[in-house]
Amino acid sequence: MPIAIFAEPTRSMNDLASLRTQYRSDKAALLAAMQATGASTRGIRVLLRRLSTLTDGLLQQLWQRAALPPDLALVAVGGYGRDQLFPFSDVDVLLLLPDARCADGCDTLKAQLEAFIGSCWDAGLEIGSSVRTVSECLTEAAGDVTVQTSLLEARRVCGNAAVYAEFRQRYDAAMDPQAFLVAKTLEMRQRHNKYENTPYSLEPNCKESPGGLRDLQMILWVARAAGLGASWKELAASGMATAFEVRQIERNEALLCLIRARLHIAAGRHEDRLVFDLQTSVAESFGYRSQAPDGSRLPMRASETLMRRYYWAAKAVSQLSQILLLNIEERLNPQTHELRPLDERFLEKAGLIEVASDDLYQRDPHAILETFLCYQRTVGLKDLSARTLRALYNARGLMDSRFRRDPVNRAAFMRILQQPAGITHAMRLMNQTSVLGRYLWPFRRIVGQMQHDLFHVYTVDQHILMVLRNVRRFFMAEHAHEYPFCSQLAGGWDKPWILYLAALFHDIGKGRGGDHSQIGALEVRRFCRQHGVDREDARLVEFLVHEHLSMSRIAQKEDLSDPDVIAAFARRVGNERNLTALYLLTVADIRGTSPKVWNAWKGKLLEDLYRATLRTLGGRAPDAAAEIEARKREALVLLALSALPHEAHRALWDTLDVSYFMRHEAADIAWHTRHLSRHVGSAKPIVRARQSLAGEGLQVMVYAPDQPDLFARICGYFDRAGFSILDARVHTAHNGHALDTFQVVTAEMPGAYRELTHMVESDLVHVIEDGGPLPEPGRRRVSRRVKSFPIAPRVTLRPDEKAQRWLLAISASDRAGLLYVVARILAQHRLSVQLAKISTLGERVEDTFLVQGPELQNNARQIEIETEILRELSA
Repeated sequence: MPIAIFAEPTRSMNDLASLRTQYRSDKAALLAAMQATGASTRGIRVLLRRLSTLTDGLLQQLWQRAALPPDLALVAVGGYGRDQLFPFSDVDVLLLLPDARCADGCDTLKAQLEAFIGSCWDAGLEIGSSVRTVSECLTEAAGDVTVQTSLLEARRVCGNAAVYAEFRQRYDAAMDPQAFLVAKTLEMRQRHNKYENTPYSLEPNCKESPGGLRDLQMILWVARAAGLGASWKELAASGMATAFEVRQIERNEALLCLIRARLHIAAGRHEDRLVFDLQTSVAESFGYRSQAPDGSRLPMRASETLMRRYYWAAKAVSQLSQILLLNIEERLNPQTHELRPLDERFLEKAGLIEVASDDLYQRDPHAILETFLCYQRTVGLKDLSARTLRALYNARGLMDSRFRRDPVNRAAFMRILQQPAGITHAMRLMNQTSVLGRYLWPFRRIVGQMQHDLFHVYTVDQHILMVLRNVRRFFMAEHAHEYPFCSQLAGGWDKPWILYLAALFHDIGKGRGGDHSQIGALEVRRFCRQHGVDREDARLVEFLVHEHLSMSRIAQKEDLSDPDVIAAFARRVGNERNLTALYLLTVADIRGTSPKVWNAWKGKLLEDLYRATLRTLGGRAPDAAAEIEARKREALVLLALSALPHEAHRALWDTLDVSYFMRHEAADIAWHTRHLSRHVGSAKPIVRARQSLAGEGLQVMVYAPDQPDLFARICGYFDRAGFSILDARVHTAHNGHALDTFQVVTAEMPGAYRELTHMVESDLVHVIEDGGPLPEPGRRRVSRRVKSFPIAPRVTLRPDEKAQRWLLAISASDRAGLLYVVARILAQHRLSVQLAKISTLGERVEDTFLVQGPELQNNARQIEIETEILRELSA
């Protein structure tokens, strides 16, 4: 009897194991075939269909084995429903019941369905299942466009054909094509917003990002709902697409499908993001290897070759899907698309600019650039119509070297730059339609160009357009609250187009090898000569492109309290006009790299450098003594407002030297004095914190008896407490006390300043008092991006211009605790830190320290210090 009880389950498990083994073997053969095609996209659709068919076969066997009631149907939905199953995508199925049945009301049927779903998992299928009656399907679809979309592509795998036919008939009858189009359009906008409305992010989602597979799927969904066709060829037959557009769509869709399939295989799981970790392995599956691009001395990574191909495909998909979507919308809503003439060549259609004839650009190529001038000049236009987009797409071959040399076109491009409004949108439209890269040939070279510098989050072309947008916003009153000082300066600027042109060219030389600033300066000089730009304006644009990195470098790396630094920078910029233009471009550039790079402290450093240089250019030669007296007077006024007793400041000020007053502003001097005037020479550490005057983070003051490891001890505390140090100003008073000021930020801000202030003031005192050996630095994991794009750490140690102190410069991939590691080494060699400028650029750090100590007078010790730091940075 026991044998009779367990024999059937044993046979059943053996049966499932056999099915699972066979399925995995057949699937592995298909995945190997996907890998074996190299860079060719031919056959990927067939392989995806075969994977669906293989899954169909397994499900049919499991269905037959489950012996479910004959009036049920098994239906494939979603991507599986359209016969496009990717290697590790979920197998989405619907167990369809007639309305007469209800799984919840019948325990036997419920148990059977659960057993079937469990057998699917046991057989190796990553299954996503739902159980609904026909009426429940319609109710769910009416209330959720996601369910409605999933059911749109449903197909029967096995089971009752009549119940499936009933579902299909009732579903199609309930479909409202116009409402479905509106819902999917809104859904697409939300999805595009999630991915920052660009296909050019450095880790795009090849399914969901703009220009990804989802955009193509959406076209087929709305077309199918409207009865216009369920395939690209059917769309062409219904007049929604041309044969040429269908060929382009199919070619780019095949590439995106192949990338997504290879991405799944490389990850060994469902992964649709082209993350840095996987880009190289996917690229190598295409047969790409690192090489030097044509005309360049800079090696191109295999991943970069793949990503450039991806970006070009995504761009084409964005263009073509927009054309088809507008065509479908017009077919469904013809009464809302009345035409209004703009001139003899262009019409307005529902806020879109439309060409008067399909062959306009073939007859008159000058009209290509005139399209964007018309867009800028006509109030109320928001985009280009499908007819215009199609005409531009077909006119790409006309934009050749002859087109670029045409004086009429050159004049038109300059007019586009010089229009009072619409410059940002016009340039974005020109880039989306490939006009910008075909007219401005150097720009074409950086379309889809990745940046491996750990702080840009966009490709070069998208970064340039972001910087252009930032510059434009300086001149718009509605954005004055974003950059008040920049908007104030822009209000007095007479030729905004000079800054727009500098923004367009500032990074255009990237990816060619050599200094991209010099390459860009040569390119913009050539552009200005060809386009008849006045000599003075041309010199300014060339200066901006060549020097666009210098202001941020000086502000973030050099000692702005040093009059020689300011004087040297003033000589470099030459005059106030150059300085103002460079400042505006620099702010726009930094804010266009990544949301993480800009912070209020960097903004303050740039503004301080601008104001100090402006004073020097105005004839006020740096006078340290006069500057110090002015700061002291201002600080005394602030102290009087806080009711500090007369002459109470002297106890502290008499212990401080010139360098202290040069490095601290009046507000900081007054703050220090107010808290320390009664505690000068105190043996107990004093710590005070307040919200930073820069508007972000905390400003922390530490006053304590000096010791060699004090700076390292403080850095260690901030690291353990989760703070990032943006700036450190270290001063040793005549009485042997250290007076240090730190600018720090943490992810817990804003909203917790009071709690954080109390915590820092209490805990940091205990850390300084406890003493003891410095703790070993912790080893923490670096980010995925740093792993994928590591940069070789650099350490330089050189005397300053006066040969009194030493400048230690560090460049490395960022990681938690890095500053403490460096400070700990300096403390071990008894080097005192006078000034620390901490610059974090995304996931790269560029830190500069002003240090001094007897060991720096020994060459062997210098090398030892550099070697130790380099070893730690490389660990």
